[in-house]
Amino acid sequence: MSKHIRNFINVTRLNKPIGFLLLFWPCSWGLSLAFYFDGNFNKFIYFSILFFLGSVLMRSAGCIVNDIIDEKIDKKVSRTKTRPIASGSLSKKLALFYVIILCSLAFVVLIQFNFLTIFLGMFSMIFAFSYPLMKRFTYWPQLFLGFTFNWGIIMAWTAVTNEISYLPILLYFGAIFWTLGYDTIYGLQDASDDEVIGVKSTAIKFKKNLNLFIGSCYLVSSILIGFVIMNLKMNYFSLFLFFFIFTLFYQLQIYNPKNPKSCLKAFKVNNISGLILFLGIFLTTSLNLWN
Repeated sequence: MSKHIRNFINVTRLNKPIGFLLLFWPCSWGLSLAFYFDGNFNKFIYFSILFFLGSVLMRSAGCIVNDIIDEKIDKKVSRTKTRPIASGSLSKKLALFYVIILCSLAFVVLIQFNFLTIFLGMFSMIFAFSYPLMKRFTYWPQLFLGFTFNWGIIMAWTAVTNEISYLPILLYFGAIFWTLGYDTIYGLQDASDDEVIGVKSTAIKFKKNLNLFIGSCYLVSSILIGFVIMNLKMNYFSLFLFFFIFTLFYQLQIYNPKNPKSCLKAFKVNNISGLILFLGIFLTTSLNLWN
């Protein structure tokens, strides 16, 4: 039993919460943005719990699908060759069973929302389960991850408002550029192995201009997010935006393409980035509503 539990934790990456947190933070941004207009604190808390559970469940299922598809690739990459499926300690049949259970639980969470949000959640499956294939056909798998990981912004907004607006869409595009930057840094850990086996990524495509590419992604992200907030006239948010931007460009100072540990360290800073932006939107929204 302990072996099964260990394999389940490893294949779902539950021992590495940075993954589901980076999926949840955009959801929390969308909820906080909608909270500015809705003002229902109880609904905000309830939906936050649902989106957190959904993030954990779908991230876990996505990791398993990724490992099933990438079994042969993972065996050739030093960082991933010990993963349960690649190493042979977990069968694909059992792994698929885990996926079915996790997706079923996620669906139970999803149907707590309105029809529009349920539809958007089902539509997101196209991104979620096609993303692992993208590294075989394009140098832009990080862009597809951006589409996938930040879809929760749109879903969170519609869960509260039951409509689409330009503000969450702008925030969504800002978050896509954020993901494009941080996942390029993350991809540098495997870039040397990936080049040998033919796997594509922005970390390889822009290897000669990494700082320019990542910095540009973070700059565009900051501008779009700042524009959204300025439209809401959140007077106190500028301080949080400053710290958010600082964490992004701090990563450019600490990562080294030739040092995988430094890339992982820089990547993990984004958990703080996501938290800062959530606190910025939520706290300034709360102050505006109470004043």
